[in-house]
Amino acid sequence: MTGARTLAELDRQIAGCRACPRLVAWREEVARTRRAAYRDETYWGRAVPGFGPADARLLIVGLAPAAHGANRTGRMFTGDRSGDVLYAALHRAGLASQPSSTRADDGLTLTDVRITAPVHCAPPANRPTPEEIRTCSSYLRRELALLAPTVRVAVTLGAIGWTALLGVLGADGWPIPRPRPAFGHGCELALTHPDGRALTLLGCYHVSQQNTFTGRLTPAMVDQVLARALDLARAT
Repeated sequence: MTGARTLAELDRQIAGCRACPRLVAWREEVARTRRAAYRDETYWGRAVPGFGPADARLLIVGLAPAAHGANRTGRMFTGDRSGDVLYAALHRAGLASQPSSTRADDGLTLTDVRITAPVHCAPPANRPTPEEIRTCSSYLRRELALLAPTVRVAVTLGAIGWTALLGVLGADGWPIPRPRPAFGHGCELALTHPDGRALTLLGCYHVSQQNTFTGRLTPAMVDQVLARALDLARAT
């Protein structure tokens, strides 16, 4: 895996993936039982591909699809409270055509940014295992390779995305400092590949309800990270 020559081909591979039995069982069980508020909807119930253009200079790396969000709608951060926060921020930054993302056919488009995750299936309790992250890493690695001509900045939402991305970059030959830099909100790490490519990683607390409802992460904090990301992406 994967050998995909385009992001569209990679997206199809991801949507058809059944590599992790625990995740497949969980995502399909959620799709069968459904939440009461969505009992009349047909859930996606599969692995969720990345979302955004193939010439993006900015990559946002989350954690995994939400059981009743992206696992229901089939699009990253779509149909849940986390997506409400993220897409509103992307709209303020001029990267999203509208401030909300409710379903996959709602007309939303992204400009210069792509959204992905180290795990493409909804995990029980939002906690993928290390083995599941490793299994899914080939998709993130290939996505980065396909975006290589344009991507210059990666914003990771949370520590799992930060750690997973560093692992994938290290496997692809990017020199990673030792000890590995720790995740933190607003943290920044500039990397240079031996072939001359440059990539800057930025950390941002995850846009989860746990963080946004408690005030640990505010809209202004997300805006600041995105503004810094855009400054870096447009300077190269």
